[in-house]
Amino acid sequence: MPSDTPRSLGYRKPADWELHQKCFVAWPAVDAYWEGHVREAQEAFAELCAAIADGTARNEQLNVLVSDERNEQRARKALHNLEVCYLRMPYGDSWLRDTGPVFLTSEKGELAAACFAFNGWGRKYLYPHDDTVAGDLVRALGVKSLFFPWVMEGGAIDSDGEGTCLASRDCLFDKQRNPDQNETNMTERLRQALGFDRILWLDGSLLNDHTDGHVDTLARFVAPGVVICMEPLDHDDPNAAVLREVERQLRAFRDAKGRMLTVERIAAPGPVFGRNQQLLPASYLNFYISNNHVIVPTYGTEHDRRAIDQIAALFPGRRTIGLKANAILEGGGAFHCITLALPAVDRVDL
Repeated sequence: MPSDTPRSLGYRKPADWELHQKCFVAWPAVDAYWEGHVREAQEAFAELCAAIADGTARNEQLNVLVSDERNEQRARKALHNLEVCYLRMPYGDSWLRDTGPVFLTSEKGELAAACFAFNGWGRKYLYPHDDTVAGDLVRALGVKSLFFPWVMEGGAIDSDGEGTCLASRDCLFDKQRNPDQNETNMTERLRQALGFDRILWLDGSLLNDHTDGHVDTLARFVAPGVVICMEPLDHDDPNAAVLREVERQLRAFRDAKGRMLTVERIAAPGPVFGRNQQLLPASYLNFYISNNHVIVPTYGTEHDRRAIDQIAALFPGRRTIGLKANAILEGGGAFHCITLALPAVDRVDL
């Protein structure tokens, strides 16, 4: 651990609902990474970009990473009616939440970035440049950064902005990521690297989840002291036991301020199957909170509308919309996984 850590320097991990100045996404470009269906992923990606860039009030600048001139031209054609800043740099797949840095802010109005080792989600998917894009992006931005030589993906944690972190045991203690780590050591690592006061450890993983239990599929903060999880409504939901255990754990937690968490439940999507009839790790919780919207992934199930309405009730200051995410989910995630927000340095809760 570096001697000058973000915690010792007064940095913290903002909550997702705080004001963003930019949102970074990476154009899906390699057909093999999407099992021959990159065009469908690009179409869904373009719809997400349009939702992020929509509106003039409180807008955040959309930044699209492209690997070369050819892919920049393809992205420009797909996003032709949007205000976009294009950044050319090498990257592997589009999951910037996991491959990118974790941005931090200080009370002095400074930005910093914590960069971690990345090994393809426990050596499952090792693509060129996924392990270097975080450092390249930080250098392009000119942001102060610290590197930590242990594995952590951004989707494995969630912040309330007030010192509390939800974190995934199944992911961070995975033997292919951080062998020989225990809860005491990893708790201190997260506290020092990201400025947290309390780590709330969750267990479990959706079936066939490539990430081994990222919390952004299991539980999310929606306000200080308030978390959201999913309630299985289908009798044949294969994730029912995991979802009920997550809710049980959440109801036993206190946050960094000593408050018992308020637990809000939304519908779970139930079984969602891919093109090859494989069960997919669908979650409505993998939404992206932009300055204007809450963008919820939907999967064509009977519970889509109910989940959107339930999430909308928790974000009265934003417009909540649903976008079909099956093509993105086929690649392993949804909207939170493929977005990376750069926080504004002035703290604003929206």
